[in-house]
Parts: sequence; structure tokens; C-alpha cells
Amino acid sequence: MTGTEIANSYETHKKRLFHISYSITRDSYLAEDAVQETFIKALNKAHTIIDKEKLGAWLSVTAARTAIDFVRRERKKSCQPMELEAIEALGSVNSEAVDSMVEAQLMEAQINRAINTLGDGYRDILHLKASKGLKEKEIAEMLNLKPCTVKTRLYRARKRLKPLFMGAANI
Repeated sequence: MTGTEIANSYETHKKRLFHISYSITRDSYLAEDAVQETFIKALNKAHTIIDKEKLGAWLSVTAARTAIDFVRRERKKSCQPMELEAIEALGSVNSEAVDSMVEAQLMEAQINRAINTLGDGYRDILHLKASKGLKEKEIAEMLNLKPCTVKTRLYRARKRLKPLFMGAANI
């Protein structure tokens, strides 16, 4: 097929290709660009098209893929860098953040005091579980205990700590 034949088929296929492209891009300008790009690709690949009757199908598939490429490019473009004001606002610490940080530190100190009231067996297991993030089986291996013993002690430690914090929540 020649480039002239493809150029002559522009009027025949442009409306359908536009609808295909628009259904993907949801933007008339991008759809028009996709149609134009599709015909440019068709002109560049005219020598590979053997069957003239399949030209419409080939153009439709090419238009759809081109429209998808346009949408992907637009998504990448839409990721604009942050403006300087926004960056500065992120860098500044506001009073709410300071207040919540102080509250978190006070809560952590209260939790540590409560944990220190527990017996050694409970305290060590709870510390390894909460602070170190170890699993019951790992704690059992470290302390030469059975995993069920570790689970029981964790349960009991939590049960003993719960009333301390329930009372604090009612204040």
C-alpha cells in the first residue's frame, strides 16, 4: 500500500478513529492528536500494509494504542514539582505537631513506668515483643522458654497493664 492511498483514506477513517481515541483519552484535543499521530504512523508503515481491506482495523488498533500512549504521557506530565511555598510549609514545624509529639513522649514514659511495675518475666517478654518486634517463637528461643509460656505471659502482662490505662483514659 502506498502513502497516497493512506492519505486518501484519511477522510474515510478520521471520524471513527477520533471516537476511538476520545473514548480512551476523554479529551478532544488529545484525541485529535492521537488521530494525527495514527496517520503519521500509517504513512511511515505504509509499505508493511498488504491487505487494503484490513486498513481500517489496523488504523483502529493503532489509534487505540496511540491514545493510550498519550494518556500515559499526560499522567507523567501531571506530576508537577511542588512549589517553593509548599516545600517551605512542609519544612516548618507547626504547634500542633509539637503538641502531638510531646503527648506521644509523655504517653511513652507512662507506658514504660507501667511496664516497669511488672515482674521480670513479664517485663522482659513484653519488651522483646513490643520494642524489638520479635515473634513469640523467637522470644521463647532467646529466653529458653516454651512458646506457649511466652504467649501466656504476654497475655497476662497485657491484662495487668490494661487497668492502668483504662483509668488514665477516664480522667
